[in-house]
Amino acid sequence: AQSHDIGFTLSALRKLTQFCFTSCAFLSGRVCRRSAMSSSKSVAAYGSWKSPIAAADVANETLKLDTVRVDTNSERKDGLVYWTELRPWEGGAIRVCSKAMGQDVSKEDPTQWTRGDYNARTCVHEYGGAGFYVHSGVVYFSNFKDQRLYKQTAPDAEPVAISPADSGWRFADCHSVHGKNYIVAVREDHSVVSAGVAKEPENMVVSVNVDSGEQHVLVRGSDFYSCPRVSPDGTQLAWVQWQHPNLPWDDTELWAAQIASNGSSLVVESSRKIAGGEGINIIQPSWSSSGDLYFVSDSAASDSFWSLYRADMSEQGKHHKLLGEHGHEIGSPAWQFNNSSYAFNPNNSKEIAVSFKGNLQIFNTDTEKLTAIPTNFSSHSHIVYSPDGHIVTISTGPTVFSSVTRINPVTGKVQVLRASCKPFSDPAYISVGREITFETADNDHAHAIYYPPNSKDFCGPEGEKPPLIVRVHGGPTSCAKVSLNTEYQYYTTRGFAVLDVNYRGSTGYGRVYRDKLKKKWGVCDVDDAVHGALHLSKAGEVDGKRLAISGGSAGGYTVLASLTFRDVFRAGCSRYGVSDLSALTSDTHKFESRYLDQLVGVLPAEKSVYDERSPINFVDKLNVPVIFFQGGEDKVVPPDQSELMFNALKSKGIATAYVYFPDEQHGFRKLENIVAALEGELYFYGRVMGFTPADNFDKVPDIVNL
Repeated sequence: AQSHDIGFTLSALRKLTQFCFTSCAFLSGRVCRRSAMSSSKSVAAYGSWKSPIAAADVANETLKLDTVRVDTNSERKDGLVYWTELRPWEGGAIRVCSKAMGQDVSKEDPTQWTRGDYNARTCVHEYGGAGFYVHSGVVYFSNFKDQRLYKQTAPDAEPVAISPADSGWRFADCHSVHGKNYIVAVREDHSVVSAGVAKEPENMVVSVNVDSGEQHVLVRGSDFYSCPRVSPDGTQLAWVQWQHPNLPWDDTELWAAQIASNGSSLVVESSRKIAGGEGINIIQPSWSSSGDLYFVSDSAASDSFWSLYRADMSEQGKHHKLLGEHGHEIGSPAWQFNNSSYAFNPNNSKEIAVSFKGNLQIFNTDTEKLTAIPTNFSSHSHIVYSPDGHIVTISTGPTVFSSVTRINPVTGKVQVLRASCKPFSDPAYISVGREITFETADNDHAHAIYYPPNSKDFCGPEGEKPPLIVRVHGGPTSCAKVSLNTEYQYYTTRGFAVLDVNYRGSTGYGRVYRDKLKKKWGVCDVDDAVHGALHLSKAGEVDGKRLAISGGSAGGYTVLASLTFRDVFRAGCSRYGVSDLSALTSDTHKFESRYLDQLVGVLPAEKSVYDERSPINFVDKLNVPVIFFQGGEDKVVPPDQSELMFNALKSKGIATAYVYFPDEQHGFRKLENIVAALEGELYFYGRVMGFTPADNFDKVPDIVNL
């Protein structure tokens, strides 16, 4: 019982699946021969196919949806749903939007709250996330321009600041409970750095009186905090904390304490560690309506896979594992705040909605049984319940775009409140990703998602194989998921194959797999990218002489290391990638300042390892064309990391290009820059691989030494 709002009927999806797995067999050679025999397609060189997807379509029609909230204290029984959407056509501004539930909800445009100079983007940890909160009809948000905390009482009301100006304070991950006039939040204080008191900002948990703006520090002393959550009765506060050199997916601790009724302080002697510590990761704590504390952990008891637990609040700490299974994880790395993988049914305390095994499921805490809710989505995040028992989540899948959805857990009916992109005019253009596992170095294995070239209009010449772009995700502690990605479809509809590699160190495969990258960054990821490309080449699916590699941030480092230390790829694209590991440790921000202690080694004792794995030190080994894209305001990977490599290649006489966006940060948000990066990368591949794209580019990068 699916809604048609997602853009495809079930019938169309069945036809699409049949099309992709028969008429478009994954072996590209078969595709060409079948298509040529049927004479339904025009024969054209791979990479030169005319595509219905323009770069402007990818940028202009694609929203980044995030941070779903439901106002459970609204007077409406069905609740109001809020979310944020990053809009490239508004300079990358993040807007808070809402929708009231109703019969025609899918046909109504959302209500926009923040507008103009108000941009709901927090910079806590630099990566932010959870930049807004809603309570009793009032929206509270962090404004990007000044990082002050604001409250807005209505969509057309002027936001009012409730935190002081020029304080150096940033706020994220707000939370509150019914009947209280305060919210709790993570506060990051940068004034201590500007005043010369400390070398890095101080993080803490605070309460903020929403009427007076008065703030009280509740917890401080650890290097980092996240997930401050007040119990439903307003008597307890739980939070997660961790210390350098850990990151939020490493060793963390769950704490709790009694909180004063006005939120002004904690009862110090009641503060206690609930779970976590060395070798244990804790994420996503949440209180049930009955006052039980739940969390997700990858402790040894869960076979190193993130699993759902109910906390034992006694001193014994014998926490009850509710849901978890070898090979499947609940949760994801907390690069940003507030990604909930489970939620409690407000009308039935025994039911928990959870994203597990690629499905949205209902877990019964009494019977400990799972019931899957059938949808055509394969991934669900930011899960919340509305007061009427519907589940609201951001959902995505192989043939459906990421969307804010409202799902009836009984009937399975899906209503799309907001889609990140307009549906394809014809699903026959879609390349459906399939997960593969392949052998890699060290007698080990790695994972990836393969998207074959696909077009309803074109096929490649007889006997020709398509070029391959190996995509390397950032992080590196992150993962790729099977999804309908417009950027990948931009390439596959032009005749490229795309391989999205989940190298060793990626999440989603348990802590053992995740920890394989420790001390091995620049080794395991490089080996897996190389072996993934060679796997497809040996299978006859791609042209082994036209292999390219592309990635951003940490993925950009893997790109440069693969091109420098291996002789497999013939071209590369680095977006704000790392070239000098030692320089990164001194130039980057607090959140990641000790990340390389685990990924590479501890300085200065292991300085030689940093030098050996830094591509900038071995430019003499790099002999293939590379294009660089860089934001001028990037505080995570500063511009000189890209500029050093570009200048070195330029001096060597290797074909290269450097595209600099002075007003971008870590990741491109503005429409014109997203378009320039997409078109520039395609144009670059055409020039260095010897094909002519069918596109007419308004502006192309300046390639030197070509």
